[in-house]
Amino acid sequence: MKAVRLLVMTLACSSALFAGAHWGYTGHEGPQNWGELSPKYEMCKAGKSQSPINISKDVTVATEGLKPIKFHYVTSASEIINNGHTIQVNVKDGSYIIIDGKTFDLKQFHFHTPSENQIDSKNFPLEAHFVHASKDGSLAVIALMYETGAENKIIKKLWSRMPHEAGKSSGCKMEAAMFTTMMPKNHEYYRFNGSLTTPPCSEGVRWMVLKNYSHVSKSQVDEFLHLMHHENNRPVQPINARKVMK
Repeated sequence: MKAVRLLVMTLACSSALFAGAHWGYTGHEGPQNWGELSPKYEMCKAGKSQSPINISKDVTVATEGLKPIKFHYVTSASEIINNGHTIQVNVKDGSYIIIDGKTFDLKQFHFHTPSENQIDSKNFPLEAHFVHASKDGSLAVIALMYETGAENKIIKKLWSRMPHEAGKSSGCKMEAAMFTTMMPKNHEYYRFNGSLTTPPCSEGVRWMVLKNYSHVSKSQVDEFLHLMHHENNRPVQPINARKVMK
């Protein structure tokens, strides 16, 4: 659980947390080799409940017990960071969700292109991960998919503030109401047990992938991709014995 706590604020973090174990998305340091880069990353190859996944009809199961997520986003962003792996927006304390009767504080959200999770084998041009942590260190991630469409006004504001140099941060004037606006009005979701999608790939993460999408323009996706210099998504992982609740 110690490794999970270290990653709460810096999911998709820089290699500074793990000296001598730099990872990336291309070449020798790419996802196919993460499990070989460090003993701390062993779960990336040995884990049986890894993320992301392909959510298909073959692995979903209907359940009447899937309760709504209770959102309580009331605080603003504190900063926006280019950590070399993604653009991450850190959030001030006080915002949270309630799931399984448990409170998970919103810590940050970040982006991947193309999407990491798939729905019926479809990748989306952009995916946002809203990372939450409970007081005992448990993690819950809400994933929001973006379809290609009109320019997204909130993404436009974020991109205008994102640092263009890895390791840099800047102020981010984003109020709590904007977080709520980012989400679709219908909060129905798919749920499964998974992992971090970056090293050390720790498992035991509650994943909730929203069934409804937002939109983003192709030029906005291209801008993000140009800044990252390459795609920053981990390929889908085996489902194994898991089922996805819907």
